[in-house]
Amino acid sequence: MVPPLLEVTGLSCRRGGRPVFDRLSFGLGAGELLALTGRNGSGKTSLLRALAGLTPPEAGTVAWQGVDVAEDPETWRGRLAWLGHLEGLKGDLTVIENLAVAERLRGGEAGDRLDGALVALDLTGLAAREVRTLSAGQRRRTALARVVLSQAPLWLLDEPLNALDAPAQAAFRTALQAHLAAGGLAIAATHAELGIEGRSLELGPTLSSTSPPLGGEEHDGDVA
Repeated sequence: MVPPLLEVTGLSCRRGGRPVFDRLSFGLGAGELLALTGRNGSGKTSLLRALAGLTPPEAGTVAWQGVDVAEDPETWRGRLAWLGHLEGLKGDLTVIENLAVAERLRGGEAGDRLDGALVALDLTGLAAREVRTLSAGQRRRTALARVVLSQAPLWLLDEPLNALDAPAQAAFRTALQAHLAAGGLAIAATHAELGIEGRSLELGPTLSSTSPPLGGEEHDGDVA
């Protein structure tokens, strides 16, 4: 049996002194998607932030290919693409400038990949527009293009469908499917159906998981 690329073991998190989730364990292999579901406040964002190293967990480990990511946080950050509730874009820069700057901050040059990211999220016609002039959906597409551009093996996505109209949602799904088909991994907190086969983990008073397709029969316990 092939071991998972990402393995979470006994992860616990508190927020404001209150336990959000406790002793959470799961693993993800190449090409797998995990959808995080649950009511507001159930810990979806807290889990994503803990995985990204933005918030230290109370207990437990996150390992990549068997190595605890806490041993080398900088290398771990280089393996991640993060999309939060806020897009993290510079309003006075154009779409293409935002993407190019983001890639330089990751230590690389976008090159020809920049055009591919723009096409993937249907942003070519908006490339020269300053982000402050864009609609909420257009800004979200720009942030998603930054994720695509990163070529990071693991995508951590917090409500990726927020503010997206139907064509933009379809473009995102196509980009996500291409990422998974290439062996990438993705974990997405979502209130909406992603429309892509994967596993799900419901956070709340009890934890439950499902196997593909999303929305299948649920059972209690850790995600296997």
